[in-house]
Amino acid sequence: MNVLVLGAGIIGTTSAYFLAKQGHNVTVVDRQKSVAMETSHANAGQLSYAFSSPWATPSLPLSLIKWTLGGTSPLVVNPNVSLETIKFMYRTYKNCNPNSYEINKSRMLRIANYSQKTLIDLESKFDINYEHRKQGSLQLFWSPKDLEKAKQDMAILKKFNIQYEVLDAQGCVEAEPGLQYIRNKLYGGLRFINDYTGNCYLFTSELYKKCLEMGVKFEFDSHIESFSVDNNKVSSVKTNHGELTADNYVVSLGSHSPKILSSVGIDIPIYPVKGYSITLPVLNDLDAPQSTIMDDKNKVGITRLGNTIRVAGIAHLTDHNSSLREKSLHSLKKGLNNLFPHAAKETNDINFWTGFRPSTPDSTPIIGATPYSNLYLNTGHGTLGWTMSLGSGKLLANIVSGNEPEISLEGIDMSRYKYSNKTNLNYG
Repeated sequence: MNVLVLGAGIIGTTSAYFLAKQGHNVTVVDRQKSVAMETSHANAGQLSYAFSSPWATPSLPLSLIKWTLGGTSPLVVNPNVSLETIKFMYRTYKNCNPNSYEINKSRMLRIANYSQKTLIDLESKFDINYEHRKQGSLQLFWSPKDLEKAKQDMAILKKFNIQYEVLDAQGCVEAEPGLQYIRNKLYGGLRFINDYTGNCYLFTSELYKKCLEMGVKFEFDSHIESFSVDNNKVSSVKTNHGELTADNYVVSLGSHSPKILSSVGIDIPIYPVKGYSITLPVLNDLDAPQSTIMDDKNKVGITRLGNTIRVAGIAHLTDHNSSLREKSLHSLKKGLNNLFPHAAKETNDINFWTGFRPSTPDSTPIIGATPYSNLYLNTGHGTLGWTMSLGSGKLLANIVSGNEPEISLEGIDMSRYKYSNKTNLNYG
């Protein structure tokens, strides 16, 4: 079977790998010059399997008010707000209730757990170096209220048999010695023992080489323009280099997925939530993070990648405006200095980056069939594309191949959005 994968980020590349592994002839198309050049390029570096959580929490509306009154906010909305931004904010707000939160988190954990198992299996088959560490992750608590809010998460984690431990301030410092300078400010933390860290760009580049060895073809510098459809099927994809045909088609274009899908009547609620990161050299090993630290209060994540520190955060609702915002740079620097004041070298050579997280209102990706019998989706992973990538790729390959999926598909495909099908077709 010939399969055409649209998108060469971490999701498209893992999809291609598992499709090729199942014996398909795979071609990947991307507008960039290589793999992982957009959202996958300089993300947070976190493989946060246990920490997979929706942005839409019951406490989010109140947090937004506090952030606004405080003058600083990890959520930034463009003053010239678009209709798409308003729709995304409203749909997200509709998920800010305990019942939706538990459903969404459970779905996310199901994919994340599967993804971790898939990564472990892949690593057992061949060596792949991606600056990885397997030392857990740490969610910080600043007050007893933070711990109380986390108890709902703990109940869900228990359902999935996910290991965690509640730490006091001293326990946090023992896990991450660099936090010693702020010990008196911390209340405690939640440590996820089996979380990992790793460089998503390096991993994708290494998997790309494996794909080439397996015969996967990559068409770079190719701008995808539109689908041609005929009798409930996609017949071809038009690019700036001509038309490409296949038996089956997979859309893994991240935040750009809705544009091409809307041309064939499919409306999926993926919004480009703009995020930022900085990467700095380590000054002193013990004063630097050893793994991943999540400061959920300020929505910033700090991760150790080799001899560098990656700081990522900010949710900027500004459609596809890719300009670098100076205030976001200062916020990320402040986020690092607040937690690890002696961790990084002072340098002007800071790798300041931005990318668009393909976010759904419920934070769950969209994986599976569409109304067209040979068109499939693997997109909408938000901030957790790296975390969910291996499981999503393997799940997608099983669906396309007609194999029995190894996890439940409940709530994962586009059918959960009742308004998403504008065509007169039935789901395939």
